[in-house]
Amino acid sequence: MRIGKVSMIWTRIFRTSTDTLLAAADEELLGKQLRDGKYRLNISENFYKDVLVENEAFKDLLSLCSVANLVGEKCIGIAIGSGYISKENVIYIQGVPHAQFTTME
Repeated sequence: MRIGKVSMIWTRIFRTSTDTLLAAADEELLGKQLRDGKYRLNISENFYKDVLVENEAFKDLLSLCSVANLVGEKCIGIAIGSGYISKENVIYIQGVPHAQFTTME
């Protein structure tokens, strides 16, 4: 039983022959369209919504992907805390953090 509202993260994995892309968005942002100057971001169900996860499962997914597209305070905070992105590489669209990263072997 959950006490209070626990924010979770929507995730979807896309695989190609060479990469694993993780799309992730904070639960409450799904379906929103953000616009701020030259930046536009559609947080669509088609791209982000597949599996709803908590923090530890999200950290596991970050470790498995070679490319990530992240949006929201929760998932960006976890990615920063886990060393996948730095604060300097985060942009804000209508006050919502967004970042992407890729790993190279």
